[in-house]
Order: sequence, then C-alpha cells, then structure tokens
Amino acid sequence: MQRKQETFEMSKTIKYQLFSDPWHYYGEMLNDIDAAQEHICLETFRIGNDVMGERFRDKLTNAAQRGVEIKLLIDYWGAGNTRSGFFDKFIQAGGEVRFFKKIKYNFDFFTRSHRRNHRKLLLIDDKISYIGSSNITGYNLNWRESVLRMEGEITPVFKKLFLQDYKIYNRYIFSKAYYTRPVKHENFEIIRDVPLITKKKINNKFIFYIKQARETIEIETPYFLPGSMLRKSLTDAVQRGVKINILLPKKSDVNLVDILRNKYLGPLAKRGINFLFFEPNNLHAKLFLVDKKIFGIGSSNFDYRSFRYMFEIMLFGDQKEISEQVVRHVKETQKSSIPFVYKQWKKRPPIEKFFEWLLLPFRHLL
Repeated sequence: MQRKQETFEMSKTIKYQLFSDPWHYYGEMLNDIDAAQEHICLETFRIGNDVMGERFRDKLTNAAQRGVEIKLLIDYWGAGNTRSGFFDKFIQAGGEVRFFKKIKYNFDFFTRSHRRNHRKLLLIDDKISYIGSSNITGYNLNWRESVLRMEGEITPVFKKLFLQDYKIYNRYIFSKAYYTRPVKHENFEIIRDVPLITKKKINNKFIFYIKQARETIEIETPYFLPGSMLRKSLTDAVQRGVKINILLPKKSDVNLVDILRNKYLGPLAKRGINFLFFEPNNLHAKLFLVDKKIFGIGSSNFDYRSFRYMFEIMLFGDQKEISEQVVRHVKETQKSSIPFVYKQWKKRPPIEKFFEWLLLPFRHLL
C-alpha cells in the first residue's frame, strides 16, 4: 500500500518520460488532472468500472466542479457497464462524455462491430500529453505497458486530432482521407489509422522504417499477427544484416491470439528473426525502435485487426531523449524474457497445429 501512495506523489522534472509501470503513470496522470486549470481531453478504449476507473472519474469530476472544461471519448464497446450511470455526477458537474460508435445490428454487424476506437490520449491545458498502450483500468496494474508523457507545444496538435474524433464519434460515413492525413510537428510525426483495408497507414509506416533499418529493429507488442508485406519487410531486413528482436508476452490476455501467433513464429524464426517471451506478466507495451534512434509509440498492435479495423494512433520520431528511454525500456523487458526455441516449436503437439489451422481464417478479426 505504501508503494501506491508514493507513486501518486512523483515530481515532474523532465520534458519527456516513458513509463512502463501503471502505478507510476496513473499517479502522474492523476496529479496532472488535479493541477489542470483550463481543459482536459481524454480518449481511450476502456475505463474500467473498478477502483482505478472510479479514481479517475472522481478526479475528473472534481476538476469539472472547479470549472475545468473536460471532454471524454470512450469506445462504446470498451466502455462496457460504465455507459449506464457511472458518469452521472461527472456530467452533473459539467463534464462531457461521448461513447465512440454505438454497436448497430445489421447485415454488416460482424465486421462493423470490430471498427473500434483503440486510441489512447490524455491532454491537459495545451501543455501536457500522454500517448501510449494503456487503458484506464484496475486489471492491468501488474502489466508492462508503454506510456509517454510529454510537455510542450505538441499538445495543441494532439488536441486538434482529438476534437476531430470527438466530432465524428457516432458516424459511420466520413472522409477517411482527412482522418488519416499524417501530422508533423518539429521532429515528430503522428500517424492515424481508420478502418480502411486499402490504405493501412500505420502498417505502411512500419514497413517504411523497417526498410530504412541498417543495424537493429526492436518491437514490443502483445499481439503479433503481421500481414504478408510486413513479414516480407522483416525477413528482407534480416537478409541485409539487420538484427531483429520481437518481444511478446509468454501469455497475453487473449488466448486465441497466442495460439494463432505460433503459426507465424516458426517460419520467421527460421529466417533469422529473434523472438523473446516476457515471463512475469502480460507485456502490453506497443513500441517500435529502429537503429536505436527512430521510435514509434502509441496504441497499435502488430496484427491484422489493428491495421484493418481499428482507429489507432502512433507517434514516430527520432528525439534523442525519447529514443534513449525506449532503448532502456526494451533492455529491461529483455532481462525478464526467455528466447523462442525453434526446435521446441517443431515438436509442438498436433492439437496445437490443428487449432492454428482452425483459427487462421479468422486472423483478421482476432
């Protein structure tokens, strides 16, 4: 209990800070909400109806009561039972809540229901931005995440993008080109995806940087189901001498994805890609690093579903202070990971191979 109290009292002494421990970044977020004076924008896939969700809701309610303008954008599916009554006091205090894309039952229900808003942003007073992998829930408190806190002029840029999402929160028809246009600010580039199979902007940006790699590529992702072009770019990089480490949870929170990903690991490992399994708990971080210089941080997983059906957001750049923190994050993850062993994979039971085959047709929806 002492640890929890201490993490809510951390000082803010640097411009960029990459967090991996939910207790740490939740504490910083709550401190920043307490200090907000003008406005707060929060976009997330899920706020849990649990102790942590209640802590954030109550802090946001207090901020609204003292006159801070607050807008919350939560995915309709991810919001679950927080859609009914959970935010009543917050709304009474003047806060606004919108649930992104209500599920509609029609002929396109199965694929349309997968078009969810998976983006994660917390923006405060045009001064502070958070972007990363984490929802706001109590169940991920022991997971390893990746959340970047930034102070500076990029916050109004993120706010503009947030307001675009806030405006089209319940629309199914809109100009997709407009909502996927890359946004550049100083040495950062913000890339967004919407459900559009023909133009997967984040997937293509990953491929672009993989092709530029000369020495190393590091990837942390909870779910690994890459498409053919992404797999080819990775194996091509290995052939020209690039060392690739892909870090995955030994066991994620989605068992079906763990089963299916095994079909991809063997052939890619045989081509020279190094896989490592994080053991202590779920690795939910979403990080990308090329040559220890160019980084990607945000909400997107390395899977078909993120690239095809989800509203995602990633921040790319080569800011040295951030790159060095990503390097340290990856090294720490590796210390608690074990290697994938190709010979063991070859000897996996026939029942595992059967389920890999059975799930393969559904790889775009897992």
